[in-house]
Amino acid sequence: MILEVKNLGFSYNNETELFRNVNFGIEKGGIFSVLGANGAGKSTMLNCIANLLKPLEGGVYLGGKHITELSITETARKIGYVPQIHTPAYGYEVLDFVVMGRAPYLGFFEKPSLKDYEMAEEALEELGILKLAKRPYTELSGGERQQVTIARVMVQKPDIIILDEPTNHLDYGNQLRMLHLIKRLAKKGYGIILTSHMPDHVLFLNGKAGLLHSDGTFETGNTYDIVTEENLNRLYGVQVHMVYIPELGRKVCIPGE
Repeated sequence: MILEVKNLGFSYNNETELFRNVNFGIEKGGIFSVLGANGAGKSTMLNCIANLLKPLEGGVYLGGKHITELSITETARKIGYVPQIHTPAYGYEVLDFVVMGRAPYLGFFEKPSLKDYEMAEEALEELGILKLAKRPYTELSGGERQQVTIARVMVQKPDIIILDEPTNHLDYGNQLRMLHLIKRLAKKGYGIILTSHMPDHVLFLNGKAGLLHSDGTFETGNTYDIVTEENLNRLYGVQVHMVYIPELGRKVCIPGE
């Protein structure tokens, strides 16, 4: 395991726990997807895993070390985090914004090299957004910003990429492209942790999954074992059906009556 989450729990202002007893691990090339209703605490969980919030209990371990034992630079070399919403503070050109992902590998006064910029261009090209390279980041749409932020994480070269609802703000075509990108990143050896509101996306990605319920309980398992009609009905409080599509070779989720 390159990352292990052990008995993680969190609450705001020491009130009722948002979640508790969260346990799972991620290997190189693995995909772990988290499903849950709005307000269940999915983004908060990711913030705890990325060491942006202090959990009430439990901890996160990278290569056997508790994440709090690592410096900011060491953590940045191991974890790349793409939040659901990124608000720009300055109108950097997209290429300059992406090359900032190389910061963990640069000295305090060191400037990015030509190789660093080439890596940034390669990441933009892989995402199909190299045309945005000279655009000010502040002028991009929400979906474009999300893709550019993913490009920045790609040049960061971490072991683990954390994605908070990566298909949010994207049109249908770009949602599909994002799912295929996540699979490609996993094949390259990255460990991927993501949240989603779309069971079909989680089924497409396969791997392992976790269900965060409104009462703070968290259950995990292989995706096709845990993303079931019964569990989804309980998770979202609506009727859904799982249907096997022979042409796809997998199940899809459709709404009930």
